[in-house]
Amino acid sequence: MAGDARAEYVIERQQQMENDRVVYDSHCQEIAERVLPRQDTFTRKRGMEGEKRAEKIFDATAPLALDRAASAIDSLITPTTQQYHKLGPEDDRLQYDRDTVLYCDELTKQLFRMRYRPEANYSSQAHECYVSLMAFGTLAQFTNDELGIGTRYKSIGMSQMYIAEDHAGVIDYNHRKFKLAARQAAQKFGLANLPQKIRDEAEKHPFQKFEFIHCVKPNEERVHSARGYKSWPHISYYVSYEGRKCLSEGGYRTKPYQVSRHVTAPDETYGRSPAMIVLADIKMLNEMEKTTIRAAHKVVDPPLLAFGDGFMNIINTRPNAINYGGVDANGRQLVHPLKTGANLPLVFEMSEGRRKVINDAFYVTLFQILVQNPQMTATEALIRAQEKGQLLAPTVGRQESEYLGPQILRELDILALSGRLPQMPRRLAMSGGGLKVIYTSPLARLRRAEDGVAMLRSMESATSILQAKPDSQILDNIDEDAWIREMWEINGAPLKVLRPSELVDQIREERKQAQQNQATLDGANTAANAAKNLAKAQESVGTMIPPGILQ
Repeated sequence: MAGDARAEYVIERQQQMENDRVVYDSHCQEIAERVLPRQDTFTRKRGMEGEKRAEKIFDATAPLALDRAASAIDSLITPTTQQYHKLGPEDDRLQYDRDTVLYCDELTKQLFRMRYRPEANYSSQAHECYVSLMAFGTLAQFTNDELGIGTRYKSIGMSQMYIAEDHAGVIDYNHRKFKLAARQAAQKFGLANLPQKIRDEAEKHPFQKFEFIHCVKPNEERVHSARGYKSWPHISYYVSYEGRKCLSEGGYRTKPYQVSRHVTAPDETYGRSPAMIVLADIKMLNEMEKTTIRAAHKVVDPPLLAFGDGFMNIINTRPNAINYGGVDANGRQLVHPLKTGANLPLVFEMSEGRRKVINDAFYVTLFQILVQNPQMTATEALIRAQEKGQLLAPTVGRQESEYLGPQILRELDILALSGRLPQMPRRLAMSGGGLKVIYTSPLARLRRAEDGVAMLRSMESATSILQAKPDSQILDNIDEDAWIREMWEINGAPLKVLRPSELVDQIREERKQAQQNQATLDGANTAANAAKNLAKAQESVGTMIPPGILQ
């Protein structure tokens, strides 16, 4: 396919995808205007930088709930303070092979080092992804290889991102429609590759912006025997609207765009979000707040009722103002405030009901359960965590498969292309070299809270039996070491605090040896004391016998 033909193909597909999501864009525009105004460019053009965008927000409940929900999901799936996943061999027979375990540990460390480099910008972009997920039901992230030295991450706003699924429901077609200044386009694509108008503007007006499309799709013309990107499964085109020209062609071995949905409806590609579920409540709450403001204004500064005899035309309501003619000769007030009869407490109660619904939709109430009850027992805390895990797992857990899993695959591919993968152990290589991701995030622990509750209840049952029958040997059935290590992991306590099993065995052996030595020493001391006492006793008996007896 020639360059201009590729450009025409990409632009035509872009127009089709825009037509297919007109309703979605309108829906998201309503949400953005009331929940996330910084991304309200679905159906309107971006204005001047710094313009006001919160004209339709009269209550901040939904924007605050959105940010809290995104932060909570971030802390559950990708917390920066801990290692939230690790790698392991697909072949379970190798999970205890020392060389394989060390290889997987080193590979995991490399992933986290690359991901959290200051230049990678992962933490901030992941948070933006979760904001988009909770607001619009879909998140998109671009994981790029920065000249072979590592990864760089960028959250893509859904007003720019267009997607399509394959026959299995997997997103395999990505379009990003974005703008670059003429100087930026020259930096990225090279001045000579740009259409003539952009080249001219790069010299005269370098900050003039133009529209571009990045298309990543399955490589339908893939040649497995070819070298370079033509043999890779994903093809990439950068196209300029101006001049309808293909500026760059390349490919990827793994998907550079990670796209995930919150939940999906039948026959729909884009996800649906908590904000979509409670959009009616969000709009209603904003209207109620507008009405409340007007009602409160009338209560605080009410309209005035005056006698219409034409004597006093203007009433001065400023502090310390004097209004002549406001009373009659007998001192009776001639000007009265208009009492509207507004029931403000009822309005406040209705607004609080809407706020609770919105906070519930964004999981704010759910995330506050443990915080609001700090005096709970360990069992109660585990039961609460179990409930939270059961409620969050179906939707939040989807991000592990659609977002984090593909991201890890992309990162591993970038490490492989840069030649920085450690040497694979022989046994792992012979098994095919397959690796799997093992999630150890707080969300994964919440899923295991049910095991913790069951273990605590089982121990309570065993304790009650011991209380009824103290001589019972029921605890012989419990492996105390396995029990404490399992509970340690379920509760998320730092594993580095636990001693390795080998060291525990060594300590116990040394303690046993010390006890044996002490017992031997005590026995020797006892025997020595006994011999000494016997000698003293014999000496005492000898002195007590009269001299004539022994002759």
